[in-house]
Amino acid sequence: MTVFVFGTRGIPDIQGGVEKHCEELYAAMPENVSITLFRRKSYLVEGNISNRYKQIRFVDLCSTKIKGFESFFHSFLAALYCIFHRSDIVHVHNIGPGIFIPLLKLFRRKVVLTCHSPNYEHKKWNWFGKFVLRTGEKFALHGADAIIFVNKTYLNRFDGEIKKKSHYIPNGVRWMERSEQTGCLEKYHLVPRKYILSVGRITPEKGFDYLIDAFLSLPDKTYQLVIAGGIDHQTAFSKMICEKARKQGIIMTGFVKGDELRQLYSHARLFVLPSYNEGFPLVLLEAMNYKLKVLVSAISATQEMKLPADSYFPAGNIADLREKLRQILAEPYSLVEYDLSCCRWENIAEQTMSVYQQLF
Repeated sequence: MTVFVFGTRGIPDIQGGVEKHCEELYAAMPENVSITLFRRKSYLVEGNISNRYKQIRFVDLCSTKIKGFESFFHSFLAALYCIFHRSDIVHVHNIGPGIFIPLLKLFRRKVVLTCHSPNYEHKKWNWFGKFVLRTGEKFALHGADAIIFVNKTYLNRFDGEIKKKSHYIPNGVRWMERSEQTGCLEKYHLVPRKYILSVGRITPEKGFDYLIDAFLSLPDKTYQLVIAGGIDHQTAFSKMICEKARKQGIIMTGFVKGDELRQLYSHARLFVLPSYNEGFPLVLLEAMNYKLKVLVSAISATQEMKLPADSYFPAGNIADLREKLRQILAEPYSLVEYDLSCCRWENIAEQTMSVYQQLF
């Protein structure tokens, strides 16, 4: 079986939930499945520029980093490639790139769409960007032969023909042991179990602005706040966050990966996810894998994890978040055991293969 994949910036070690999803999913596929993944050249740097990763082959296409245009332009080029080079399956990730699914269907390609989140709900998009994404969603959902939703609430918005061809397959997590190394902590002058960790790109929907406000209002000043995430596009919001962090002593690491990220998770006192919107947050699964106490905004994506009630707070509510932080930091430190058996990438790859085989 041959599968073409687009809708991601690329892999490996490129920041983003869809990017991490693709990196883990396709690496877990059987070796007799030929995966070709389209990457955006503007995101390739020394270390990930090789033309193969495990059994995944790459086709690197020219791209831009212009917000709102880069995904459209790259997806158009990838769709043209899929038209002129035949595969058994074309797997499109997210509703923006999905706008080209009718074009693929015109040339009789079998298409699987993965809906990660309703991106038009994200604060970073203006009215025109939201209009394009809603249009992409409409074209993608009706045109795809099969649809995978990583978020059950998002799936349940639809019925009829769309629901009949849809499958719920959540995101996954790779099991990792906690690290005893502290080199990364020393780099940022951190003390084990004396910092709060949050991970994600610096964009408005991630809620880092009110997390900082809640943290700064805590009576206990012995903890530090670490935000691990990069900036894809310089915006007024990202500049505001960086300036506020610099003035208030918040640690902003930029995009971290590999052993550095593992160390940050392993030695954190608490993990906080303050997002307004998520598909199925991989960073939350990663924190749970490291057995951290977690505190998350009460949105549909996090509520699917069925965490204890005291792990949730209303998105955007500074006072409630501050009080939850205060309570948790006053408790003795302990690790938490979570059941993540349904979220192993081997199982998710097997379920995705089942979707492919129904069309093959």
